Amino acid sequence: MNVSYRGLERQLPSKIQEKLDAKFAKLSKMLEKRGEKEAHVVLTSTRHLHKAEVTIQFYDHQLVGIGSDGDLVAAMTAAVEKIEKQAVKTRAKWLEKRKGAAEVKQNATAKAEPVAAPARREKTPAPASNGSRVFRVNHHDRRKPATLDEAILEMEDGRDYHVYRDADKECVSVLVRRKDGNFDLIES
Repeated sequence: MNVSYRGLERQLPSKIQEKLDAKFAKLSKMLEKRGEKEAHVVLTSTRHLHKAEVTIQFYDHQLVGIGSDGDLVAAMTAAVEKIEKQAVKTRAKWLEKRKGAAEVKQNATAKAEPVAAPARREKTPAPASNGSRVFRVNHHDRRKPATLDEAILEMEDGRDYHVYRDADKECVSVLVRRKDGNFDLIES
């Protein structure tokens, strides 16, 4: 990675330069998958406050990290860390967009093939006291809290019950379909 500094009156001490080179080397591993990158560093100093601004072009986006501190190295480190976070976020968005386009293309080629629902992860069954097995299914980590109306809509496909986290009361609720077609709501 080519790093250009502006705003320095003198050269940085060798130890500080080595620390900054290590930070930029780490950043370079993450960014340079699509060619050589250039980082522009602008350093300003006002009284006892150092301000570092690092700018890098990445996936047609300009990543800008600004750090300020009483110590020049701490200001530079803060700016580079902000750039790292932005790069990870931008790269994830780019990969998601690319993955989404590939899925659309794949679905267009396989029109008649049904799309399989994601499989639930079932852990090893825990034996109950009467000999029957109990399966624990943890799929709540992918679900957001729901309202009562949303839970009723989920039950339209013929389910007898639906367990959900209530968005209003922030508790676990169970909605049970009665034999007469009405519902019972059990809240914890």
